[in-house]
Amino acid sequence: MRSDMRSYSLFLLCLAAALSSAFVILSPHMWSKLILTQQWPSTFCAMEHCHSNISYWTIHGLWPDKGMDCNSSWHFNSSEIEDLLPDMEKSWPNLIKPSSSAFWKYEWHKHGTCAAQAASLNSEHKYFSKALELYHKVDLNSVLIKYDITPSEKYYKFSQIEGVLENVYGIKPKIQCVHQSKNAAFQTLGQIEICFDPDFNPLDCEKQLTMDTIPQGNWVTLDQASGLSVCDVDTPVYYPPLP
Repeated sequence: MRSDMRSYSLFLLCLAAALSSAFVILSPHMWSKLILTQQWPSTFCAMEHCHSNISYWTIHGLWPDKGMDCNSSWHFNSSEIEDLLPDMEKSWPNLIKPSSSAFWKYEWHKHGTCAAQAASLNSEHKYFSKALELYHKVDLNSVLIKYDITPSEKYYKFSQIEGVLENVYGIKPKIQCVHQSKNAAFQTLGQIEICFDPDFNPLDCEKQLTMDTIPQGNWVTLDQASGLSVCDVDTPVYYPPLP
């Protein structure tokens, strides 16, 4: 009898441990989607009153779809990404203060510490190097050029831009514009988001995985550059060249 009781107790302990592990995996605090956000420097600087001669898409951030400022004690340390700095300065530049690392520090504290809940991103170096890897893999600038979508004084149809990205990446991105006014003749292309699942496979940006069926009250709103919102499908799109 005692032997049976011990076996049963051991079974319960193992079951509790298994359920605990499952909870960690399915925890509502764990993100399920990464958003690689790229910005067009000319549009950004028109909004933020800066000057940039960069004529290619740059990284705005790599954002998990859940959580902000997840670990205020995990301070940014540029020495941990020293080998990445040449690529960071080119691909993820601070458009307002080019010589400052404040932009990277901000992105690490706000988003990187939350992305770090995944083992694949659980260090400053892993987070920034993965962002760079995805940025080069997506190669947004080359894709747009290949399909004759280049900065120009002419306007594009939104469907033309969206169609190219959907055909190339096989997913639905989020394309954001600056809207001058409610009835403006055009909207200005500003930001494009490409989304990935936790295994870094491309994912529709509006698609949520099964573990995302959590009440909306538990979600946080991702930050956006001031003045940007999803492009209107019927309004012509202006893709501004360098000023």
